[in-house]
Amino acid sequence: MKEQLKLDNQLCFRLYTASRLITQAYHPLLSGYGITYPQYLVLMVLWEKDSQPVNDIAKRLMLETNTITPLLKRMEAEGIVTRSKGTKDARQIIVRLTDKGARLQESLANVPEAMGDSIKCKSITPDTVPALFCTLDDIIETLSCNDKDQEKCNR
Repeated sequence: MKEQLKLDNQLCFRLYTASRLITQAYHPLLSGYGITYPQYLVLMVLWEKDSQPVNDIAKRLMLETNTITPLLKRMEAEGIVTRSKGTKDARQIIVRLTDKGARLQESLANVPEAMGDSIKCKSITPDTVPALFCTLDDIIETLSCNDKDQEKCNR
C-alpha cells in the first residue's frame, strides 16, 4: 500500500477526529441550557456584537446563510433570538438576542475554561496555544481562499 494513502498519514483525518471529539465534549456543557454547539457559536458572535444581519453572522462563522438560517429559526422558536426585517433593506434579516439569549452569556461563562480542562494534554499548554492558533488560522486561511478571492490569498 502507498504510504500517502494510509489513514495514519492523513492530517485531515486527525483534524476531522479532533473537531468531532471537541464538538462532542461541548455537549454535556451546553445541553443543560438547551443549546447545541452551533447555537453556542451563534451566541458568541451575538455576545460580541448584538443586532447583526444573518449574512454577517454567517460570514463570521465561515458558513453559508442557508446553513445557519434553520439554526436561527430554531433559536427564535426557543426564545433565544429574534429575527426581523432590516429597516434600511427589507431583504436583510437582523438577528438580535432576547433577554434569555443575553442571560445565557453569564450562564455559559465557565464553558471555555471547562473545555480547556477537558483537552489538557502534554502538547497543549498556555505556552503552546498561540502557536496552535496560528497554525490552525493558517490552514483555515489557505483552505478558504478560492479563485474569486485571490487578493486575500497573496502567498
